[in-house]
Amino acid sequence: MITTNDIWNSNNEDVWQQALKRYWSFVKPTHLAIEEEFETIKPQELQKMNPMQWFDFLLTKYFFWKYTAPNRYKTTTSQLKRYLGPDDTLDNLFKIKEKIFNLNKEDIATGLKTACEIRGLGPPGASGLLAVLFPSHFATVDQFAVKALLEVNGLHEGVALSLMNQDQIKIKDGVVLINIMKEKAKKLNMKFKTSYWTPRKVDMVLWVSGR
Repeated sequence: MITTNDIWNSNNEDVWQQALKRYWSFVKPTHLAIEEEFETIKPQELQKMNPMQWFDFLLTKYFFWKYTAPNRYKTTTSQLKRYLGPDDTLDNLFKIKEKIFNLNKEDIATGLKTACEIRGLGPPGASGLLAVLFPSHFATVDQFAVKALLEVNGLHEGVALSLMNQDQIKIKDGVVLINIMKEKAKKLNMKFKTSYWTPRKVDMVLWVSGR
């Protein structure tokens, strides 16, 4: 099997395309429709959502997409549902949405901190939401990304990667990881003379590499 290091250092776009294609073979049949929807999502349509529509999107689509294990979906959405209870309101959730859509997308740390304000989301979940909404600026950061990047030889961020707790990724870790994937997407586009590659597509490749 081709290694993560082989893919990362390949000058052949077909190698990258084949790696990206493998992502879809790991998608659960129950999640294929939502994966396809997220590929063509229009952020401007989400920006127009009212408080209840935004809550429903998070509950039935984003959290469903991110937390594929039933127990994780149950625990994270129980936090999200607190916006329907006496201790919080949908208006507060809506205000977070407004902040997300008014972000300086180059400020990764603030983006992650803002999305983490949503109940149920830690840095990995926050990064996934930002990657779905703004795939040209953000990538999903999780244990798979860390494990894959640790297999790449010669990364300047190698020491920082080795010190990360893969099960408890912090915002500062997310900044490092997203910057790595942003820079790689930029280099791929320059190398292959395209605008196709995004940090989100790079994270999709890393999610399945080595598996």
